[in-house]
Amino acid sequence: MRRIEQSMPGRPVRRLALALGLAASALVLTPGAALAQLAPADLAQELDDTGGDLGDLPAFYAARGYRPLWIADDAVDPAAQTLLALIHDARLDGVKPKKAREGDLRKALDRAEDPTPANLLRAEIAASRALAAYVQQMRKAPRAEIIAESPALMPGVPTTGAVLQMAAAAPSLDRFVAQMGWMNPWYAPLRQALARDDLDAPTRTVLDANLQRVRALPAFAKGRYVVVDAAAARLTMMQDGKAVGTMRVVVGKPDMPTPMMAGFLRYAQLNPYWNIPPDLVKARIAPNVLGKGLGYLKAKGYQVLSGWDDGARVIDPAMVDWQAVATGQTEARVRQLPGGDNFMGRVKFMFPNAQGIYLHDTPEKGLMKEDERQFSSGCVRLEDAPRLGRWLMGKPLPRGGKAIEQRVDLPVPVPVYITYLTAAPNAQGQIAFRADPYNRDGLGRDGLGVTGTRTANAR
Repeated sequence: MRRIEQSMPGRPVRRLALALGLAASALVLTPGAALAQLAPADLAQELDDTGGDLGDLPAFYAARGYRPLWIADDAVDPAAQTLLALIHDARLDGVKPKKAREGDLRKALDRAEDPTPANLLRAEIAASRALAAYVQQMRKAPRAEIIAESPALMPGVPTTGAVLQMAAAAPSLDRFVAQMGWMNPWYAPLRQALARDDLDAPTRTVLDANLQRVRALPAFAKGRYVVVDAAAARLTMMQDGKAVGTMRVVVGKPDMPTPMMAGFLRYAQLNPYWNIPPDLVKARIAPNVLGKGLGYLKAKGYQVLSGWDDGARVIDPAMVDWQAVATGQTEARVRQLPGGDNFMGRVKFMFPNAQGIYLHDTPEKGLMKEDERQFSSGCVRLEDAPRLGRWLMGKPLPRGGKAIEQRVDLPVPVPVYITYLTAAPNAQGQIAFRADPYNRDGLGRDGLGVTGTRTANAR
């Protein structure tokens, strides 16, 4: 093993090693020497002599005193072979294995079968570089289109140092790699299922489509976020990478699908109006006005407004040509007052978006008992709005009195992701395949020939 030569100034890793007082501890090792004899300066030297762009790899090792990540007990950790197997099949992730340094890692691990200090340290560096490259390429891989309020909500490309810090912080390096701890926890089981050799083409199509959807979801190890799965019609509350609560929801019907999107839940609105979508005004409100008269509007708590702008005013419904509204020749803005059978219920949770989508309470609890819950006009109706409110606020929602549309800001904005998973892991470790009501997989609304849910083992 080469020594760090104090007489050669100017190399950044050498200078850093010297500053840490590591050069004095460098040893010349013979093949078969115990790993414990490897001095930090040896890894510093190996980094210094390694070609190519190392990015912030040297800084990562310097910060940990040049302690290896992948080497223990005179051998390379099994996690490196696990990583090599993943990279070999990286096309499942939309990544070319060469881009993830498959060849370099394979060669280094083969040489480390002869566990000389030089071979082990080269395997150490090759594994770190390969992991970083693989994660970075996965973050650049194709993913489902999602309407995002901010780029900050989308998975970004981490630095080499950030990837390795995640790996170093994991309780088990091998488990971190095997479970792809840099991805959303739903990703690795779906990928394992797709890696099977006995899959038919439609199943591969569905699994690949869902992997692309999960690649658009966060892998937050810390913090909170909400996931709404429109295919399962279910909301999940995530805390520090784990599901801490779930509830049924109603989402958009097939001809008015809930879009895949991401935003920050910023506030609750108590006693909200229900602004009725124009298609419902045409299909339901106008025919009832024509059949029952203008008294129908008052009995249902409906108001007619002059338009959709912020300055719109309440107008006399007699001014509206309801026949023209019923035939689609014109539109009328109608809203329902809070209370009673208002479709918004007591509260709605708001995140800015041009699509007019939000999460809200509902008086129609009976719909939550249905297996397929695609009944709304795009928004998300909640089975238990008060429970979500307590989780978001850290305390029960205020009663709010009778004032209309009271804004109550969340203590901290909470990310919300609306996705669409027709295949996802369940609590039993199996992949659950669901119907595809929006036909986004391209196999028809029944998906893989099912009208409900079926499961398959991931392996």
